[in-house]
Amino acid sequence: MAAESPDKFKAPDIEYGQLAPTLIVIGAAIVGVLIEALLPRKARYGAQLFTSVLGIAAAFAAVIGLAVGDYGTSKARIAAEGAIAVDGPALFLQGTILLVSLVAVFTFAERRLDPVAHGNRVDSFAAQAAAVPGGDAEKEATKAGFTTTEVFPLLMFAVGGMLVFPAANDLLTLFIALEVFSLPLYVLCALARRQRLMSQEAAVKYFLLGAFSSAFLLFGIALLYGYAGSVTYGRIADVVDGEVADITPALAQTMGNDALLLIGGAMVLMGLLFKVGAVPFHMWTPDVYQGAPTPVTGFMAAATKVAAFGALLRLLYVVLPGLRWDWRPVMWGVAIVTMLAGAIVAVTQTDVKRLLAYSSIAHAGFILAGVIATNEEGVSSVLFYLGAYSFVTLGAFAVVTLVRDAGGEATHLSKWAGLGRRSPLVGAVFAVFLLAFAGIPLTSGFAGKFAVFKAAAEGGAGALVVVGVVSSAIAAFFYIRVIVLMFFSEPRADGPTVAVPSVLTSSAIAIGVAVTLVLGIAPQYFLELAGDAGVFVR
Repeated sequence: MAAESPDKFKAPDIEYGQLAPTLIVIGAAIVGVLIEALLPRKARYGAQLFTSVLGIAAAFAAVIGLAVGDYGTSKARIAAEGAIAVDGPALFLQGTILLVSLVAVFTFAERRLDPVAHGNRVDSFAAQAAAVPGGDAEKEATKAGFTTTEVFPLLMFAVGGMLVFPAANDLLTLFIALEVFSLPLYVLCALARRQRLMSQEAAVKYFLLGAFSSAFLLFGIALLYGYAGSVTYGRIADVVDGEVADITPALAQTMGNDALLLIGGAMVLMGLLFKVGAVPFHMWTPDVYQGAPTPVTGFMAAATKVAAFGALLRLLYVVLPGLRWDWRPVMWGVAIVTMLAGAIVAVTQTDVKRLLAYSSIAHAGFILAGVIATNEEGVSSVLFYLGAYSFVTLGAFAVVTLVRDAGGEATHLSKWAGLGRRSPLVGAVFAVFLLAFAGIPLTSGFAGKFAVFKAAAEGGAGALVVVGVVSSAIAAFFYIRVIVLMFFSEPRADGPTVAVPSVLTSSAIAIGVAVTLVLGIAPQYFLELAGDAGVFVR
């Protein structure tokens, strides 16, 4: 029998060290699943919290190690047989996602206390437990305090997918990462106990619309594969630019079919625009933000946007730079409509979470202005904006979890009247976050908007900057309106109370305030850091 060729079954060359951040997070998620299966109920909370924090911290240390080792600049490369890019944008976005996730873990940890007590108020469930010591209600209340520890492995699986999403270097890896972080989010959205119907409705809406967007993305991947004969970003870009040396007869036929390229690229773009919440793919955002548990909403609003914009940047700057004259006019329209619609519709909102949802839509439009710049300044400004926006968003939603009445979280704006007089510190902190959203100087929001608008103007999108400034002025109206409501309205007699935050929640809010002020007062170092990380590898 003839000997087989020694390289016929060549083992894949996997650079585990360069994939360490993702592997650590996925490993921590698997450990979390084992904790849920093997440990007794009362021991799960501490073990899950420790595992999640340790896993995220270790993954962030791995990102720092790769960045220090120049993998973000001179040693940037494609790893895992061409599936993952280890370059500046990938490492910067992965570091941001991990920091955001670490803060989100602090807010998630508060969910175990939700059914029992809210600050100085004790709900009827806990009251029943106290009235009958040793009774069934007491036992159920004790159990209920630990029933949501499964949120930790779900969070970690979502983080693992988000780490891969902006670093994916082929379309199949992009799709797999999308599903890995989307499926846990669908489940997390349904875990609110006090508003179960609204929460489950939000999860179903998110799941159904997310499935449609995934279908568009997958169909677009199929069309791009049919056009280029490959799902690898670099290969598709070479085919688009006509720089392929080994042109087969089949490839020669598909290369001339621009319909496959344009329709496929548009469908993949639609799937990503859904995740960033851009108009007209934004309809899920207000309902899901309102119905999901507030810690989940904060994590989703911050981390998902970072991952999705990272993937969008890589698609447009690495795969389709040769088509910028085709996609730029479309993105112009999407950015303008997103900025204006988000700002204008937010003015009519009466619920804090829905207001923040439309605010996130408007901010997606501002970030798109940096994407449209199509220059290195555009990439670096988007990276900086994503980092700044994420911590403001997490801090704002963390404050929302503290404002409560007998029915749980008090999110209707009318209930926030006089909140700044009743709880000056909480009102002042929330005002800082609102001013950052509005882009007021000395906050991170101003530095971020200035960066993306400057990059857009230098990229020839001056008219888009004008629309962005107008939209910012409209948005400033409803942010300041909330501040006026909190500090210049009389407190309601039946108004909500502010729960005394735990150390974890206080830490999350303090980190948000610190990042907001530091990036607003002294942003230069972080802008330079984003600039150094703003070069993609092909």
